[in-house]
Parts: sequence; structure tokens; C-alpha cells
Amino acid sequence: MSRSHHKKFSAQGFTLVEVLLASSVLAIGLLSAGLLAGQMVSGTNRSKYINAASTLASEKLEDLNRLDVEDPQICVPTGNTTAGSLASDINQTTTCASGNSANVSYSDDVYPNLADGTGTCPDGTAACFAETVASVVGGTTTYTTTVHSPSGRVQSTSSTSSPTGPRFHRRWIIEANSPASGVRRVTILVSLTNSAVRPAVNFQMSNVRP
Repeated sequence: MSRSHHKKFSAQGFTLVEVLLASSVLAIGLLSAGLLAGQMVSGTNRSKYINAASTLASEKLEDLNRLDVEDPQICVPTGNTTAGSLASDINQTTTCASGNSANVSYSDDVYPNLADGTGTCPDGTAACFAETVASVVGGTTTYTTTVHSPSGRVQSTSSTSSPTGPRFHRRWIIEANSPASGVRRVTILVSLTNSAVRPAVNFQMSNVRP
């Protein structure tokens, strides 16, 4: 090919095929970058919910661990091997071997929030953490909100209205003589009820106590 012919060919610029190919490569690159960014945001959001679920599981275990061994909330009725369930919501009258008896719900709903619902903390400071726990007593659902202020002040209020925001559902089961005789294993399962978060957020934690 002569030099003059080469210059003439170069001056013609990109062909239509080359432009389409370059555009396709650019589109694929931008799409991949967008998908990666979306996955990063989704992963960060899911990690936030998992951290909240683990905190709520640990919190419930601590609450149950403080109870006396013959408290209906933590005992297993005579003749039974378990109390509660991780597969369904259980509400029953539980009678301990000592005779202590009470209506016990082995599940609840928790609405964590970084605001107290009114936008201010009880002592006028900022950055409160509020936690609303829904419980059923006598067929009536009561929402108890506990607000923790940075100053250490804690305030609780009750309402019959459901709060907004993410909702976590907790279930727990108490297993007698497990994993050894004379002790009981308490297991908490926390699930985020927001179906838009995928994969689903579920967190399970156990401890063993007398």
C-alpha cells in the first residue's frame, strides 16, 4: 500500500462498525459499574440490618438471663421439653414446677429508631436511640417505646398505635436439659420483616443457663 493511499484511508476516520463496537464496550462497562455500585449499597444496607438484629438477639437473651429460674418467662413446664418456638408465635399459660404461673408470649416485634418519634430527646439533647417493643396482652397489642438519651436518661411510654420504620420479629425457644442435664438452652431468632431486603435478614443466637 502506498503512503498516499495510507494517508487517505486514515483520514476517513472510524467506521460505523468501530463506533458501534466502542459504544457497546462503553455501555457494558457503565452497566457493570452501576451494578457493582448497587450491590455495594445493598450490601451496606443489609449489614446495617444484620448488626441491628444481632443487637436485638443479644438484648433479649440478657433480659431472659436476668430472670429467676422459676419465673414463668424462662421455665419449662413439668412434662415438657421445650417452651416457645422458632417456627411460630406461641402465647400460652406457662406453669413452672414451683407452681408459679403466668401468661407468656414467646415472640415480639421491635422497631429500633435513632429518633424518639418527636425529634427531641427527653432531656433536650440530640441523637437519642428509641426502641419500641410490641407485645400482646389479653388480645390487645401494646407498643412500649423506650428512649435512651446520650446523657444516660431513659424514658418509657406506651401506645396502642404502631410506629413506623423497620420492624424486626423475635421468637425464642427454651429447651430443658439441653445441652446437658440441669441446664436449659435459650435460643433467639430475629428476622427483618422488610421483604425488599434480599437475601432475607435472619439472625439466631443462643446461650445456656441454669
